[in-house]
Amino acid sequence: MLLTKKEEPLLRSRRPPSMPKNNSKFCTEITFPTSCSDSNLSRMSFLKQEGSKSRSSISSISSSTSTLGSGSVSGSTVASSADLASFFECPVCFEYVLPPILQCPSGHLVCSNCRPKLTCCPTCRGPLGNIRNLAMEKVASTVSFPCKFSTSGCQFTMLHTAKGDHEETCEYRPYSCPCPGASCKWQGALEQVMPHLLNQHRSITTLQGEDIVFLATDIALPGAVDWVMMQSCFGHHFMLVLEKQEKYDGLQQFFAIVQLIGTRKQADNFAYRLELSGHRRRLTWEATPRSIHEGVSSAILNSDCLVFDTSIAQLFAENGNLGINVTISMC
Repeated sequence: MLLTKKEEPLLRSRRPPSMPKNNSKFCTEITFPTSCSDSNLSRMSFLKQEGSKSRSSISSISSSTSTLGSGSVSGSTVASSADLASFFECPVCFEYVLPPILQCPSGHLVCSNCRPKLTCCPTCRGPLGNIRNLAMEKVASTVSFPCKFSTSGCQFTMLHTAKGDHEETCEYRPYSCPCPGASCKWQGALEQVMPHLLNQHRSITTLQGEDIVFLATDIALPGAVDWVMMQSCFGHHFMLVLEKQEKYDGLQQFFAIVQLIGTRKQADNFAYRLELSGHRRRLTWEATPRSIHEGVSSAILNSDCLVFDTSIAQLFAENGNLGINVTISMC
């Protein structure tokens, strides 16, 4: 019901009785005529409340805009990196589709690992095509992706350019069997390595103490041969590896190294010394043990270990056996 001109409220200013006449402050009083009905009053009250809500809503939007401009963005206003990263999931393997990003004609994505194995788009069954999605590549360059081993406990997030390097050395990456050679394909968590060695590689001998002798028997055996032994001290387990490899022109070389059954950070707390001695001769190598996460292959390839050939081995060998003194110390 609309108010008629007769029913409009009258505005009248009056000075409160207690206020001095020269005071500049006035009170404004809204007076309704006696003919104004209760329904009109209810409507006026409703309009007043609605106006208050509108002003409150505008104030809220203004405050939110101000917050966005200052760089402090709430999770409810802007999608998080995890939400954005989910748009890059490959529909086949559920890994992330990273640049360079190719799409099918319908705009569907698939990762570079799965793409060579497919004959059609896994989403729409259309042709794969070779269309580069530059817009998604630009978005990908701003998104922080989680490590692929996040389900194992890794909490790192990073740009896609750093993702590969991190995952290559991530401490939560599954550990491979540390025994030399490629015969054992076992992988598992760090705490499962020793039980695996004790159950599946029972021929490996374990000696206690920080100073032991690693005895390699029959070093004159032809071809590539590995000798392995375990050493326990300081509450940790170390694996001693001696490899004989046949190089070019029949030249044979020995590579001796120590690796820790532990992480790289733990390995940095120790040092080892390998020593060949006898007949007034001594050959020594000192270094930080490798973590089994790194393995020994790269160290042997780069000769980052004790290296000697068969002629040197014969100088220190007795009856075809070679003893290597191994000392583990804490840094």
